[in-house]
Amino acid sequence: MVLLHVLFEHAAGYALFAVREVEEISLLLPQVEESILNIGKFHSVVRLVAFSPFKSAQSALENVNAISEGILHEDLRLLLETNLPAKKKKALLGVSDAKIGAAVQEELGYQCQTGGVVAELTRGIRLHFHTLVKGLTAQSASKAQLGLGHSYSRAKVKFNVNRVDNMIIQSISLLDQLDKDINTFSMRVREWYGYHFPELIKIVSDNYTYCRLAKCIGNRKELSEERLEGLEEIVMDSAKAHAILDASRSSMGMDVSPIDLINIESFSSRVISLSEYRRDLQEYLRSKMSQVAPSLSALIGEVVGARLISHAGSLTNLAKYPASTVQILGAEKALFRALKTRGNTPKYGLIFHSTFIGRAATRNKGRISRYLANKCTIASRIDCFSDVPTSVFGDKLREQVEERLAFYETGEPPRKNLDVMKEAMVEATEVAAEIKKKEKKKKKREKKRLEALAVAAAAEEAENSVLETTMEVEENDTQPKKKRKKQQQETSLEENGLAEEPLPKKQKKLAQEEPPQPDKKKKKKKVKEED
Repeated sequence: MVLLHVLFEHAAGYALFAVREVEEISLLLPQVEESILNIGKFHSVVRLVAFSPFKSAQSALENVNAISEGILHEDLRLLLETNLPAKKKKALLGVSDAKIGAAVQEELGYQCQTGGVVAELTRGIRLHFHTLVKGLTAQSASKAQLGLGHSYSRAKVKFNVNRVDNMIIQSISLLDQLDKDINTFSMRVREWYGYHFPELIKIVSDNYTYCRLAKCIGNRKELSEERLEGLEEIVMDSAKAHAILDASRSSMGMDVSPIDLINIESFSSRVISLSEYRRDLQEYLRSKMSQVAPSLSALIGEVVGARLISHAGSLTNLAKYPASTVQILGAEKALFRALKTRGNTPKYGLIFHSTFIGRAATRNKGRISRYLANKCTIASRIDCFSDVPTSVFGDKLREQVEERLAFYETGEPPRKNLDVMKEAMVEATEVAAEIKKKEKKKKKREKKRLEALAVAAAAEEAENSVLETTMEVEENDTQPKKKRKKQQQETSLEENGLAEEPLPKKQKKLAQEEPPQPDKKKKKKKVKEED
């Protein structure tokens, strides 16, 4: 008879349960489902064989990482080897994860089962775990789960902050959205201000410049030669500025009320601020790309590289893609349409926006896109898995693409990839050494700065303590001598343990009111002397 054991991984530790009458249970799955909710019935189905608690939070995290990767940890191996039957043919182990089951079967030789009755039993064990294990409460179990969940999440997201590609994904998405919004708003300004000054649309084509002019000019009737310098600053062309001035004098536009002009100007200023923010965002994206993916940005440009990373989901995902996928990334609809209709598949996707494909001849566009996708894949892998990111490889790959373009046009043979990569490796090692030196110097400076701050803080504390002592000494000097003597006597008595107990208020008053009575013996002596 095969005995079924169920392995359950909890935040508190590993638990091994034995299932009674496995053959009958496997046939009666609905009854098992009903018994899960009733703790009494479930106790008759399952009994605890062994429980191995984790020694510390660190060991719990190590075990969870091993389980998630499908690796058999030493703690789990020890539990299974000591508690499962020696005859492996008679033992069947039920596990919730197929990966860990495969690892157990490969390393220990026990047969493993997932799904079906095992899944239902695991659900019941999870529900009643704190009652099945002695000394474990529901509160402590939930605390262990919460703590392990937090530590596991922290370990998963622990990486270099400067190399986060999430910021690039958000930046490029925002950049695309801003482009659409600025274009829409600019068209609205053109249409709105065009009622008043329609000739300006033909003179100025740029949206940003048009919005600045609309804000500057305002009422076209008030435009004079005195404001010609301001127009030249905006347009950067004296001929255009004179053309605007002439057009304002003979314009066919309608008159606009002051309140309408105020609204147009305020809306124009909003569009101008959005355009300026878009420029700043592009600079931020450029700096981020130089930190996260310098080779990819050097090869194909910051914006196209960021779009590739955004479309792939992350730099790691992009690095895992083959060159054929990178080539048509962004043209998925066209690809599936071509496969469905049995037409020609697309030659390029997002990489079409790079300058190389535009410069290539029509018959060479497919070839250069394939070659460029290959180099993009290499660049993304270098950026993803290199310790010190540099743009050396990106520059060399860009040179190779340029040589390939020249080869298609003139027939001049390009350099071999091996020679180019050897040169790149030599340069990259030099650059990496320089970067490491700079980082060391930066760390030393930071250390010195912290030490100086610590010394300054210690000096301040010493000065404060000296000031406090001097203040105390001055207070003591200002007190009268009698009071000082009294305080010294009190302190000496307190040190010796002979300090008088404080009297109640009533007794103090009586003691103050009663005059001191002379001793009777002294009186008698005085009488005798008089006699």
